[in-house]
Amino acid sequence: MGKIIYYVATSIDGYIAGNHDDISQFIMQGEGVEKYQSDLAKFDTVIMGRKTYEFGYQYGLKPGQPAYPNMDHHIFSNSLKIDNLSESVKIEKLSIDRVKEIKRNSKTDIYLCGGGQFAGWLLENNMIDQLKLKLNPVVLGSGIKLFGGSTTGEKWELIDGESFSDGLQIITYDKRK
Repeated sequence: MGKIIYYVATSIDGYIAGNHDDISQFIMQGEGVEKYQSDLAKFDTVIMGRKTYEFGYQYGLKPGQPAYPNMDHHIFSNSLKIDNLSESVKIEKLSIDRVKEIKRNSKTDIYLCGGGQFAGWLLENNMIDQLKLKLNPVVLGSGIKLFGGSTTGEKWELIDGESFSDGLQIITYDKRK
């Protein structure tokens, strides 16, 4: 059974996007981003919330198509409706039992793409095993929090950290047992 890994870009002050889903302040190229893209190739399953999936539309993603061609997609939403789904895209009702089933059946670790609200829900239900934060050297001040509105407390153990010349860091934490 693989781990659910929340691998996400964040600001120093804990936002995964600024106001109006603005990510323009985040580093978009360079060694750290190449490392992230290389890491994504190791996953065969991605889970995400509706808003994260729809966020991809502004970057050319067509409704019903996979955002990551090498992965099976599970989009968790109680309201999203798409008529023509690719074979690799499934819309799931919000259900911890369904998340557990996907986790049990995955051959690799699972990429939790986001977003903050969905990640907060998973955190509250003790379903995130690892955090991989692409820490950007910027303070956004407001926007979408790393775990949405969740107030759940959790202890994490630092297991790895990489720094890149542009100031980006990739910091990895495992959930403390």
